[in-house]
Amino acid sequence: MMKTDMSISDDRTLFAKKLIGEMFKIQPGESVAITLDSGGDKLTAEALANATREVGGLPLLIEISKAEHDGQAGMKDWPSDALKAALSNVNVWIEMNSSCMIYSEIWEAALAKGVRYLVIGDSTLDSLKRVFNSFQINQLTPLLTKVKEMVLDTKVIRIRSNNGTDVSYETNLKYPVDFDDGDFSTKVFGTAPGYVNVVPKQGTMNGTIVFDTLMFSSIFENKEPVKFLMKNGEIVDIQGGKEAEKYKKFLTQFDDKNVYKISHNMIGLNPGVRELCGQIVEDERIWGGVDFGFGHTSPMDMPPDGQPSQTHFDGVVAGVDLFFDDTPIFENGEVVHPELKNIATPLLCYNNH
Repeated sequence: MMKTDMSISDDRTLFAKKLIGEMFKIQPGESVAITLDSGGDKLTAEALANATREVGGLPLLIEISKAEHDGQAGMKDWPSDALKAALSNVNVWIEMNSSCMIYSEIWEAALAKGVRYLVIGDSTLDSLKRVFNSFQINQLTPLLTKVKEMVLDTKVIRIRSNNGTDVSYETNLKYPVDFDDGDFSTKVFGTAPGYVNVVPKQGTMNGTIVFDTLMFSSIFENKEPVKFLMKNGEIVDIQGGKEAEKYKKFLTQFDDKNVYKISHNMIGLNPGVRELCGQIVEDERIWGGVDFGFGHTSPMDMPPDGQPSQTHFDGVVAGVDLFFDDTPIFENGEVVHPELKNIATPLLCYNNH
């Protein structure tokens, strides 16, 4: 039976109230910018604005044209000076653009001013419900905190999958290990919850990554594997069918050596995300999977200078074997480390209800 328009409206309202009230904890008088483009969901944006008004906040809804590219490469398509001025002078910025401004000069300027930022892209309402509404923050935080502690005690991370992925890298504890648990009340750079993010030591990632899904590609629909060969932290070859050729062409157009370099590795632990759906904001948080990001890296994640690039893109491998040094953490996408398993079980039980 199809949902009625009223039930869809209720779902938007519930999501918006949880994000604005529980996660951002917007206070009276705080300004909240919500940006979207022609590929965004205006009804959800309006629900966020309404939720902001209900708690005494001041919403600023900004709709712009869709840029050809994400990040710095999209600057030519946006009213960049106006956006930089506006978005650097709010308390909170929620980005719903289908071509995202994240990692652009606009984004860097806003975060430098301490604006609390969250990117959800052009996620569908169903996806937002799975990602944001499938857990309680007080249950997710202990799991992510423990994984972070374990990463900080790890020298080498290795990731394998039945799809042919086998890649490893060294950690660099000069780079922050970060996570998002849904508490955006003080955090400056927020992304959808349910992961731990690691920035690999530059020049140390080696092996093979076979992606189950990639940004800017229809790989999820046609299921063509795309294989990245990694050597000393850089993509040295892309192998596969038509989608691999598409990616080679896509990356070549930037004439940017940094677009081939690893940026970050996210360990997926969102209990509401149990299978790939083709939406990157959701997929890169898949329980028991990993995300690899390439290209631009902010100085806040890779101090002191970051890794400047014209773009940033991500790909996901689901159902992995994950090792911290020689200690198994995931096995075929399931949490197997005893300490983590005890924390993970209540999360999965909550989501099943």
